[in-house]
Amino acid sequence: MIFALVKRNLKLYFRDKASIFFSMLGVLLIILVYVLFLGNMVSGIADSFSDGNSRFFMDSWIMAGVIASTTMTTALAGFGTMIDDRAKKIVYDFHSSPIPRSTLVLSYILSSVTVAFIMSLLTLALAQGYIVIYGGQFLSFRAFVQVLGLIVLSVAASSSFVFFLVAFIKSQNAFGTLSSLIGTLIGFLTGIYVPIGNLPTAIQWIIKVFPVSHAAAAIRQTMMNEAVAMEYVPDSVKLFMGLEFQYGDYTLPLFGNIIVLVATLVLFFSLSVLIMKKYKEKS
Repeated sequence: MIFALVKRNLKLYFRDKASIFFSMLGVLLIILVYVLFLGNMVSGIADSFSDGNSRFFMDSWIMAGVIASTTMTTALAGFGTMIDDRAKKIVYDFHSSPIPRSTLVLSYILSSVTVAFIMSLLTLALAQGYIVIYGGQFLSFRAFVQVLGLIVLSVAASSSFVFFLVAFIKSQNAFGTLSSLIGTLIGFLTGIYVPIGNLPTAIQWIIKVFPVSHAAAAIRQTMMNEAVAMEYVPDSVKLFMGLEFQYGDYTLPLFGNIIVLVATLVLFFSLSVLIMKKYKEKS
């Protein structure tokens, strides 16, 4: 039964071409702005240590951030079907059927994860095409597998986090407001629009505790290592560009970013289970 519900949710999502377009619009705008205005300007940051690969290095930086942000924005878009069902009272038809409410909620979560994973893979493909067009190289097989694993983890963590936010939303207007807010902030929280080193200290701390920022840092280290080995990148550049996060005198390694994502997944999945139990008790 749950797979039939997931299939139904996915059909509704992918049938709405406008929804797909707008869920990817932020990605396309970021790439467009980078191509037209920022590409040549920021590539100079890596001239001193990149051995001619500065554009490859910086393209990998921006595209890794785009991929990370996509895992959250498309996960949020994937829950649009749930909000539509609530707003149009369709959910009451499900409630009057033998389908447990916990099964219905789980189907929405699985649909969001599937949507986010598919759209993140599409973004990765676009990012790789862009990098190669501007003189870079495709990811090695090992790096590709690592990025793929990070995408899966980021999608899972983002979906669980987003579900907690939308669990209590019942109107399309409120959902639209939340989508606009996250879509606006995500570029700053993942350091796409402005490197973290250029932001005030208070904002930097917000970025450091935001889960998807750790996904961006982990994906960046993996992708940018293909252009310039991380041991050759100055620590000051890593911190300035958000490849690593520093807490006092402690610099969080790549494994630490993964731990943060896993902890986010466990925490918000546990909260989702509690919400699902509440629905089950009402069944």
